[in-house]
Amino acid sequence: MEIVASITPSLMLEYLYCPRFIYFMKVLHIKQNEETRFKVQKGREIHQHRALTNKDYFRAKIGVVKKEIEQELYSNTYSLHGKIDEILFLDDGSAAPLDYKFAEYKDRIFSTYKTQLIMYSLMIRDNYSIPVDRAYIVYTRSKNKLIEITISKNDYNKVKNHISNILQIINLNFFPKGTRAKNKCIDCCYKNICVQ
Repeated sequence: MEIVASITPSLMLEYLYCPRFIYFMKVLHIKQNEETRFKVQKGREIHQHRALTNKDYFRAKIGVVKKEIEQELYSNTYSLHGKIDEILFLDDGSAAPLDYKFAEYKDRIFSTYKTQLIMYSLMIRDNYSIPVDRAYIVYTRSKNKLIEITISKNDYNKVKNHISNILQIINLNFFPKGTRAKNKCIDCCYKNICVQ
């Protein structure tokens, strides 16, 4: 199959919310109006001004020997692209993505956060030929609390499967099944054109 699409983490999150978002956005080219949402704006501000409050104390604790900030990576192998907040190179010879979230840590990690970090990890592995078996999140609304996430082979395989499904929708103009969580449909911006 010829690749005519490259997937970003934000596109993956749309897919996980409802696969039909990909069809409406990337096949029919019908945009969402999400620019005015507070969290989206605030999240972008956090990313733009992160360097002003960035601290190095936790990096020594987890064995960081080098870091690269705001790297724009592409992976032809996995048809991915995106900007990674930080790539941490660790003293055990591995690397890890670090992502800042404008959120409070409430003793659980959202699956969407983990999926995004796995995508970053795939790009790091592909670009640097280095193992990536963990990732980090900084919760900016919990005093920059650092959380480590372990990434398994099964985690990688699950995300690769999602990538394959997204590419099928885009490249083959495939109309997928909608979300099973029908409560998501109530406020969906595509509800007037989505055939149930």
